[in-house]
Amino acid sequence: MFHHPILSVCIASTLAFLPAAMQAKDTKSTPTTTTPPEISYLQQLSKGFTSVAKQATPAVVFIRCEVSNPEPEEMTGPYGYGSPFDNFGDDFLNRFFGVPPRSMPHKQAPQISQGSGFFISSDGYIVTNCHVVKGADKVTIVFDDNRELDATLIGTDPQTDLAVLKVEGKDFPYLNFANSDQIEVGEWAIAIGSPFQLEATVTVGVVSAKGRQNLKITDLEDFLQTDAAINPGNSGGPLLNLNGDVIGVNTAIVSRSGGYMGIGFSIPSNMAKVIANQIIDKGSVTRGFIGVSLQPVDKDIADAFGLNRPEGALVSEVVKDSPADKGGLKQGDIILKCNGNPVKSVGGFRNDVSLMAPGSTAKLEINRKGQIMTLNIVLGNANDKVASSSTAQQRLGIEVESLTPQLAKQLGLSSQDLGVVITKVRPGSPAAMGGLRPGYLIQAVNHKRIEDLNDFNDNVSDIGSKNRVLLLVKQSNVTRFYSIKLD
Repeated sequence: MFHHPILSVCIASTLAFLPAAMQAKDTKSTPTTTTPPEISYLQQLSKGFTSVAKQATPAVVFIRCEVSNPEPEEMTGPYGYGSPFDNFGDDFLNRFFGVPPRSMPHKQAPQISQGSGFFISSDGYIVTNCHVVKGADKVTIVFDDNRELDATLIGTDPQTDLAVLKVEGKDFPYLNFANSDQIEVGEWAIAIGSPFQLEATVTVGVVSAKGRQNLKITDLEDFLQTDAAINPGNSGGPLLNLNGDVIGVNTAIVSRSGGYMGIGFSIPSNMAKVIANQIIDKGSVTRGFIGVSLQPVDKDIADAFGLNRPEGALVSEVVKDSPADKGGLKQGDIILKCNGNPVKSVGGFRNDVSLMAPGSTAKLEINRKGQIMTLNIVLGNANDKVASSSTAQQRLGIEVESLTPQLAKQLGLSSQDLGVVITKVRPGSPAAMGGLRPGYLIQAVNHKRIEDLNDFNDNVSDIGSKNRVLLLVKQSNVTRFYSIKLD
């Protein structure tokens, strides 16, 4: 592991010295070998960066993936078409490896993709991005000294775009996670990775912002923003502080040219650490579920509720029989704190809950009509709200999730509607050929009504060897039957 103190540097003082140094060069004084203070500061800073690079580079690896039969881009969301990494539009390069053309056929020659990763333990566990290893049949890691090892995929978490690999061996150099909550905007940030297949590349910048959300890069977002140069191939590599500890996992950039433009996003280390540990321990990720719809508290909402200032997250709806409902949370409550931490945004609260284990207790401080109260909510399991990849669903070529009040509003559905929402349709699948699309609400399977996810799973499991299934589907205010011919 790498944890070495770096000499502190006062940049403001350095800049203040520079004019004097420039004037000194114009004098005819006798040359001296004494290093001016401003140059000494810069040398110390340079040595600090050099020290981090030397310590951390052996733990950073180049990842090469072979995909024998790449899948075409999926129909996905939110409830539309195109990859979730495309929601920024064509000006945003969010995958840092060679993305195949969207018009590619279903079957083609093996493709090679690449990215970066880093060891987090001496026994061979490696963190990278989920999209780096997606669909890979073979994964090879390359060290900075050009040694190569085959890697095994332990697990992925598409909702945060994180993945964990494992190589056989011991005594590997590895990096420690820093506490990303303690990171300040303006701190130095060092990125190491393999941009454009150039292994062990080091770039330097600062942390430009924290808590970037609603970027629609991943489902759960709390990105650090940095201006450290990040380019295609850096994806999955570490963002480090001056102690050589990981503060983030580089994931996405903003680019009009496909290269560096000064805006990059990294998954904060605290989130990455929790997800990686779950994948290593269980092979998958479980998330806490509370069961509410929330909206931000802006100035108008604050005035309407008689608040001195906008703060917290407003509960707009509570799902019946959910952990929130059972714990006493009510519509109109304003959640101020979660486990003692101020709720600064709806996205931040959602992330906090999702990183808690099902069955754990969230201590909420709320404002209910001017009265400050504390509620203890025992969290459910968010995975219970998402359909598993059953054989029947795979045959249909869809993924679904329960209809929540928030989804109903987004899709223009009534609060009285019941069923499951299609979140993904595989191109070329029976569902796609039959006309189903993301955002459609399935209300019945073979004339059997669907109220929730459990009903859907029970009914699709009865399809068995049948070659056709009849679905009652609602889109906005239109309801119709779809007869889907199965493979």
